[in-house]
Formats: sequence, C-alpha cells, structure tokens
Amino acid sequence: MTTTRANGSLFSKAENGIGIIEFGHPASNSFPGVLLDRLEKAILDFSENAEVKVIILKSEGEKAFCAGASFDELMAVENMEQGKVFFSGFAKVLNVMRNCKKLIIGRIQGKTVGGGVGLIAACDYAMATEAAAIKLSELSIGIGPFVIAPAIERKIGVDGLAELSLAAHEWKTAYWAKDKGLYGRVFETIKDLDKEIEIFAEKLASYNPNALLEMKKLLWKGTENWSTILIENAAISGELVLSDFTRNALSKFKN
Repeated sequence: MTTTRANGSLFSKAENGIGIIEFGHPASNSFPGVLLDRLEKAILDFSENAEVKVIILKSEGEKAFCAGASFDELMAVENMEQGKVFFSGFAKVLNVMRNCKKLIIGRIQGKTVGGGVGLIAACDYAMATEAAAIKLSELSIGIGPFVIAPAIERKIGVDGLAELSLAAHEWKTAYWAKDKGLYGRVFETIKDLDKEIEIFAEKLASYNPNALLEMKKLLWKGTENWSTILIENAAISGELVLSDFTRNALSKFKN
C-alpha cells in the first residue's frame, strides 16, 4: 500500500540501533522538492542520533523503488534559477548521505529511474530484488544525469556510467547492476530481501560505532568536492531544461 498524499510521505523510526527511513509518493515513489527536503532532514537527524548505528533507506509498496524527481515540478520550471533549485534537491540529499555519520543500507524492491539511481549509488551498500531494474532516461529528454553522475561513477565506474546514461531508452537488469557494483546482492523475492536486510543491519549495528564511522570516511574518501560540484551540475541541468528540445520532449511525455 502506497501513500495518496500529493506531496508524498516519509516515516522514520529507530529500533535496536537501526534507523529506518521509508518514503513514498503516489507517482511511483517519485520526489517533489518538499519530500527531498524531508529526506535530507531525516538522514541528518539519524546521523546525529547516538542511538542509531546504521540506517536502512526504503520506499513504500512492492513495485517501483523510485521514479526520480517530480515530473510535474520539472514541467513547471520557467527560468534558470528555478531549474537550479529543482535539480539541487537531489544534490543536497546526495551530500547529506555522503556526510552522514552512519552507514546507509539501500533496500531496493523494484524499478528505479533517474535521481532514484543516484540515491541507490549514494547508499553505502544496497540489496535488491530481481525486479529492481534501473534506467537513466535524462538524455532522451535533452538533459543529462549530471547531478547524480558523480555518485553513480563512484559505484560503477566511467564505463558503467556511460553505458547506463547513453542507452537512455534501455532498462538494465538488477543482475547487470549487481555485476557493475551498484547492488551487493540480488534476491528473488521481497521476503528474501527483507530477511537478509534485517540480518545484515543487525550485524552492522553490533559492531564498534567508531570503526563504522572510520569505514564510512574511508569509503567516501576523495568526494570532498561534491559540496560544490553537485550544485554546479544542477545549474547545467537547470539551463538545459529550458531548451526547446527539452520542452518539446517533455510535452510529448505529458501527452
């Protein structure tokens, strides 16, 4: 069951050292700006919560994990400043995930597009079901995955990023994503996925929190420039979304 709220929903809870963040939206768990802001805050809150040792990031329902940014808000962009603000939403979330003091486990139950792939890549470890195919469709509408590209490249390399982004019309299977390093493990069913996520999170939560923090720092070494580069890349997308090509492409998708 997924939310029917126009701005989506986000719930968080902490139990036995494990913080769980679950987001949802009626449009395939996509993200309007207000929901991205809530996700950013929820991650920051758990980062500073001494009782939380590890975080699980998940979405509602049994179908799509995340359809990326809100299509309606993308269509409503009228100038470069609005475009930069729109694309900066995911930039801020990726940076808070990078700077989070706790390891983040992604629980990916279904298909993911665009910014959602960036969220997966910014998790420290992700597990998925066989249904969790991925796609970067940005080039097909005249923009590009510029904000999320650093996160994806960090996980699957330049070749993987090129294959995923240039084949903008093509879904890549969960096993392709696993082979490239985006997913750690792939399971047949959501039940199997949830069982292993629980075991894995409990194990991590039992480890020395100082060691986990140092491991987190090591995993993200070399990404210090993301604070500026992701916002700069958001400005590139913000300009491209105003092009005639993109406006025409978006109109076709809407119709």
